[in-house]
Amino acid sequence: MSLSKMAAMAAIVSGAKTHSISPLLRRHLSSLFHPLSPAAPLLSQRQMFLGGVRRTQMAQQFVRFTHDGRPRGPLWRGKKMIGKEALFVILGLKKFKEDDEKLERFVKNHVLRLLKMDMVAVLNELERQQEVSLAIKIFRAIQKQDWYKPDVYLYKDLIIALARGRKMDEAMELWESMRKEDLFPDSQTYTEVIRGFLRYGSPADAMNIYEDMKKSPEPPEELPFRILLKGLLPHPLLRNRVKQDFEEIFPDRHIYDPPEEIFGLR
Repeated sequence: MSLSKMAAMAAIVSGAKTHSISPLLRRHLSSLFHPLSPAAPLLSQRQMFLGGVRRTQMAQQFVRFTHDGRPRGPLWRGKKMIGKEALFVILGLKKFKEDDEKLERFVKNHVLRLLKMDMVAVLNELERQQEVSLAIKIFRAIQKQDWYKPDVYLYKDLIIALARGRKMDEAMELWESMRKEDLFPDSQTYTEVIRGFLRYGSPADAMNIYEDMKKSPEPPEELPFRILLKGLLPHPLLRNRVKQDFEEIFPDRHIYDPPEEIFGLR
């Protein structure tokens, strides 16, 4: 019903004589327009609802108009903000990763121009996305910077990612580079590399990492020993060496020894 018609009806109701309109019709029409009638609160609630919708739409438009242009998605979930330059480099590296020539040109023209914090942010984000090969390339670029200082934690995530991916040759290249800088990894790194060599089917290399771990200034932890003790079950001579060391370092800890007949050792 239009406003003009409603106004006309209100005038009729207010100005009409009692005998010209039946009491029932007059009471019904009055309930539509009287401010204190039962129908008034319903109209007021509807207006409040529509007003709330309008305010919500205006707030959404305000947010849309004032958006600062930062990307939303995996790069930003639970992470510190990444600068636009760093984001551009990450996307470019992933775009050219299959073309070595274009990739090298992109690194030279864009990666080496990044500031320290942006370069480290690119490294961390590539590690998070499991782009290990690209992360290694960024790490090598970082090592050439004047501000670079040896840091075991820059090595840690790369070595662990390579070991979990069974890329042990690449992991050992980084390992040797780390040791040349007189850095010792932590227990988690030792554990993952030892585990990686055991999965790779190279118990001798796992023992080499174990011997290196014994030289570490950090106090030993149980987990690398237990990984070796489990992985060396088919190699009793090597396992006994680790077992003796474990019992000396952790005399109160128990070691499970399976029956020898499982491996035909009688």
